[in-house]
Formats: sequence, structure tokens, C-alpha cells
Amino acid sequence: MNWRKLTYFSVAVAVALMLSLPAGMAQSGAPAKAPATTSQTPPAKTQLVDLNSATKEQLDALPGIGKVYSQKIIDGRPYANKSQLVSKKIIPQATYDKIKDLVIAKQASKPGK
Repeated sequence: MNWRKLTYFSVAVAVALMLSLPAGMAQSGAPAKAPATTSQTPPAKTQLVDLNSATKEQLDALPGIGKVYSQKIIDGRPYANKSQLVSKKIIPQATYDKIKDLVIAKQASKPGK
């Protein structure tokens, strides 16, 4: 066996050994910790944003909603339900799909009741 073949063989064996080790052991010699997955932990409870009373800044913070959409949402108030964002053509369906679980359209309480 010549030196070139021996070198290639040695490199191949070293790479195979490194690939067979867990990622954490290859660097530190300690067992690797399993990465945290979001599917195992329940999502944190977040407060729903009320479309009828939220500030422009609160609406801006929603995914897919910027300054223009937040102003359109404010201008289109009041909303009987959150799906009116699409039916009134305030925002597109794709944007609504991003925020539908984060918003609510509370009704103002009637005086005297």
C-alpha cells in the first residue's frame, strides 16, 4: 500500500469516527444535551390583542402588521368579529392567518346593562 492510499484511508477512518460520535462528545468529551424542541413545550399564554381598543403600537407588534395595516385596522373600527379584517378588506387572508390566534374583537359593554 502506498502512502497516498494510506493517507486517504486514515482520513476516511477519522471522518467516519467523528461522524459516529454525538455532536457534543466530538468537541468537549461530554455527552451532548438534546436540543430543546418547541413541540414538547406548550406555548406561553399571551394576552390577545383587542382589535377594537388596541393601540397602534400593539397592532404594529403583530406578525405581518406594520404601520399601514395598523392604521387601516384602527380606521375600520368597530369590528363585530375578527374575521371582518378580511371581509372588510382591511388585510389580506395570508396576513389574517398569521394573526387570527393572537387577536380578538371584544364588544363594548352597553351602558345600563
